[in-house]
Amino acid sequence: MQTPAIELYDPDVYAAGVPHEAMRWLRDNAPVYWHAHPDGGGFWIISRHADVMAVSRDHKTFSAERGFVMADELPPEILAQTQHQLLGMDPPRHGPLRRIVIERFTQRMLEQLEPKVRDITRAILAEARARGECDFVNDVAGKLPTAVICSMMGVPREMWEQIREWSDHSTSATDPDIGCTPEQQRQSSLDMGMYGYGLAAERKGRGGEDLISLLIDVEVDGHTITEAEFASLFVQITVAGNETTRAMISTGMHELLERPDLYAELAANPGTLAPAVEEMLRWSSPLHHFRRTATRDTALHGQTIRENERVLMMYTSANFDERVFADPMRFDIRRSPNPHLAFGHGIHLCLGANLARLEARVFFEELFRTFSHVEETAAPARIRSNLVNGFKRMPVRLQPA
Repeated sequence: MQTPAIELYDPDVYAAGVPHEAMRWLRDNAPVYWHAHPDGGGFWIISRHADVMAVSRDHKTFSAERGFVMADELPPEILAQTQHQLLGMDPPRHGPLRRIVIERFTQRMLEQLEPKVRDITRAILAEARARGECDFVNDVAGKLPTAVICSMMGVPREMWEQIREWSDHSTSATDPDIGCTPEQQRQSSLDMGMYGYGLAAERKGRGGEDLISLLIDVEVDGHTITEAEFASLFVQITVAGNETTRAMISTGMHELLERPDLYAELAANPGTLAPAVEEMLRWSSPLHHFRRTATRDTALHGQTIRENERVLMMYTSANFDERVFADPMRFDIRRSPNPHLAFGHGIHLCLGANLARLEARVFFEELFRTFSHVEETAAPARIRSNLVNGFKRMPVRLQPA
């Protein structure tokens, strides 16, 4: 059997759309596949749902700390900074800090937050309604998660756009319309971390009710978050809070506009949004991959993975695995069960998963109330990135209800 040309690193590949055919070939023929990297090395692509779950769970063999979560190797000073983020921690350091954070994202907290999310959504949609035509990604979908996470952390309103710009530089540096030079990317990450450090230092011991105050003062297992740890955590929370929800809402909107019957069905029955949101998450897979680094020699599907080799868990592939999802290329708003991996799996499961679900549900409830019709006025443009999966532009015309 001849192996086709597989290219899943080049960002240009993803600018043209998710390379589903190449990923399907890997799932069927080479579920653990060695892919060359421009730096002269390479990485293993894990493409099946079950294997992505297995790698996610086996943190003793596959480390987040050794090389962080991106395919590229990071400069030592940047890698050291990422190891203060939950995403870049392994046990035993990971557990106590995650417990501190997860206690701030309880179901009760989300229920109390819903009215604020609804108010923010209505304000964003009112502004879009007044304009009539806008870029759905940047003028609508992108504003919601930034406003919600910044409101939760008590970030001053005048800093929200700056937070979003720093976040985009961190994740979409390879896109010519969004990105920046590697030096600017490092500076943006440093600036965001220092800003978070300043907020933490300012609020420590003041007894505030914002998320920063709650995180910086709480103690779990004798451990209190330091300002330096919070600086890295601030970067993670703001970046993750922006990317996933923006991508999910934009992609979900596009897929509904491509299928007017589904749009009409949801608009008439917004109580059925919960499974639709899960399908939007599966379909959008806001991140193509996260990386792990092997801590020892191991084997998977007959392939030997050597210590310190890079291993990419390809979420975009796993979420379309025919072994798990019936007819995976069908956008099914009633799909059940839907065990997608849009939020990852295992100890690093996304902290804000239920917050993102809340934002998406509230957003579409309010959208259907506010507008009778939405249409794309031009084809949407995708982000040129092998990490972030989503649109960067989606021009629309909005017809008020």
